[in-house]
Amino acid sequence: MTGPVIDLGELRHDPDPNPMPRPPRAHGRPLRCALVVLLALVTLASAAVSPSRRAPVTLPARPGSDVMVDGDLILVMEPTNTSTRQARLAAYRLPDGEPVWQAPLSAEARYWGMTSLAGMLLATGYEIGPEGRETLTIAMDRATGAYRWQQPGTVAKLADGNLLLRSGGETVPSNLRAVDPCCGTVRWQLPPTTAEISFRDTGYGVDRLVLNQGNGLVEVRDATTGAALARAGMRPPGGAPLGIELIDDLLLAIDRGSGTINAYELDRLDRRWTRTSGPIEFALDCGPVVCLRTGGNELQALDPATGDVRWRSDRWLWGWPYEGRLMANISGFGPMEQYIVLDALTGRQLADLGRWELYQLGVGGRLVGIRRHPDGGVLVGELDIGAGKVHIVDVLPDATGECQAITGYLVCSAARAGSYQLWRLAD
Repeated sequence: MTGPVIDLGELRHDPDPNPMPRPPRAHGRPLRCALVVLLALVTLASAAVSPSRRAPVTLPARPGSDVMVDGDLILVMEPTNTSTRQARLAAYRLPDGEPVWQAPLSAEARYWGMTSLAGMLLATGYEIGPEGRETLTIAMDRATGAYRWQQPGTVAKLADGNLLLRSGGETVPSNLRAVDPCCGTVRWQLPPTTAEISFRDTGYGVDRLVLNQGNGLVEVRDATTGAALARAGMRPPGGAPLGIELIDDLLLAIDRGSGTINAYELDRLDRRWTRTSGPIEFALDCGPVVCLRTGGNELQALDPATGDVRWRSDRWLWGWPYEGRLMANISGFGPMEQYIVLDALTGRQLADLGRWELYQLGVGGRLVGIRRHPDGGVLVGELDIGAGKVHIVDVLPDATGECQAITGYLVCSAARAGSYQLWRLAD
């Protein structure tokens, strides 16, 4: 996975051992990252906010649990208990948290993610095998928790509603296959490959795969059928490693040694433009522009049609398109970061949103930030990128932090040991 992303705040602590595609920046999967509120907002909030004291739902869950809201269910996946050697996935009914079912998970695996699709719940994790950590995905019936199927690999939703499974990829070749979520039936699969694999996620599922072979051959495939769409040799002079970034309908082939970027139309691999920008760390989707993070600690914004530089700045670390504007951040210390709003085409600063621990509610959804309140609990604010303002939403008196925003709710660890609380956010 190239480059960090704004964190959605999952309540787990282990890294994804075999990550699937990086989330889209603005119109894709969820933004993720941690911060704390600007001091001016602290004063404002303390004076102006009257906590609504919405009755929360308390969930019995151990620290490190992963929580997801899916329709009328709250799903809690607990990590393996060291004493019982057992993990579990439990479902509770909204709005009151009534238990619906619980299912044991293999004690040999460590779990770190959930996906809901086509009446199935998919739990992904890894177990230690003869060749090291081996990822696996288990499918369970959403209504009952009954076991349905299990296959090796991490999982991502495809644009046609099927699933993409990827296994291997560390010291062994990767295996890619598409399966039906109902029963795990294979729709298509590719031969094992040692290529680096990139994905384009539209926000509604993966629709393109790019295989970057070590010999410089780059291949684009339709993710819903597995069919090859285009192939081209792109090996840089001298055989330096080639980095691939997918941004909308562009494939950026980055020679990190020389700092040269070649931009291609994704489905045909026709070259659009070439630019040399010096050492490049990575490229980002910044909506109407393509952002480059250079080795000189500079953020550059390129015209996607020509590759020309629209603006550059050494003040901003990252950029994410949102509501027709660009949200960028300023470096801080530890988890401390500060967000500002820019005009994407000119780089002009439009607003300062302060320091937040930031979460996104759904694909392209609302941005919610939290901070510890000086009188206890956490303060909740909503970042309005279009208006360049922060609206204070609530104070959650029993929350102690470690939060996750999920589909209209905020889940945080609670003051009572061994539990989380679920608060419904105002519409």
